[in-house]
Amino acid sequence: MSQITREQMLQVFENRCSTRYYDPNKKISQEDFAAILEFARLSPSSVGSEPWKFLVIQNKALRDKLKPFSWGMQYQLDDCSHLVIILAKKNARYDTTFFRDVAVRKGLQGEQLEKALAKYKGLQEVEMKTAESERALFDWTSKQTYIALANMLTGAAAIGVDSCPIEGFNYDKMNETLTAEGLFDPNEWGVSVAATFGYRARDITKKYLVDQLKKSSLGLNNLFSNKWAANAALFFTHQTRLRHLLQPPSCHITSLVQKRS
Repeated sequence: MSQITREQMLQVFENRCSTRYYDPNKKISQEDFAAILEFARLSPSSVGSEPWKFLVIQNKALRDKLKPFSWGMQYQLDDCSHLVIILAKKNARYDTTFFRDVAVRKGLQGEQLEKALAKYKGLQEVEMKTAESERALFDWTSKQTYIALANMLTGAAAIGVDSCPIEGFNYDKMNETLTAEGLFDPNEWGVSVAATFGYRARDITKKYLVDQLKKSSLGLNNLFSNKWAANAALFFTHQTRLRHLLQPPSCHITSLVQKRS
């Protein structure tokens, strides 16, 4: 298997930007979008639960129904090549058929299967306390969907496709509209997050902080004037490619830690 270089991967991350204006005349090929969905399917999840489903919404009439309550993607709904709504599993308790199937997919059976389910029980009831409420369980499965979301966005960027993660919509109305279309059972699934994909219609301004780090001739003491910025500087000093861009070169992590107090 050929391996992508560190520099190439960093370039993918630098080129990825949240795209809010798409070129309506450019569409993602079937092969490329199948790969993006595969990036999601191959994503890791807690205890291998994979508590997600991916709805690909290409029907214009349905997209139009989403516009009144989807302020975060009103313009994208017309022009993006593909729209994906990611669902998270509801009531994913350790003692449900869903979780038993998770263990079975791992090839567990008999005593091994029961031991695994006992371990999941301890995870949910004692360690994470997610079994206390339906909301806590849904929040836990939603967290898993964001891992798949991130892989879709980054993977798309790696093959030259633009994207944008979306939370800017009314969740109740989104759930109601999609279930009315018969797309999922609201007792089993709920909307977690959305994403649009396509090709940008215009250049996108780079993230301000990263751009400043690259261009500024100021020292860190002047560039970062508050605790949030100091923490950001602490993070960026871990990045091999950016470390040499920070001024002055003599600044290091220890001095930044001292400034956080």
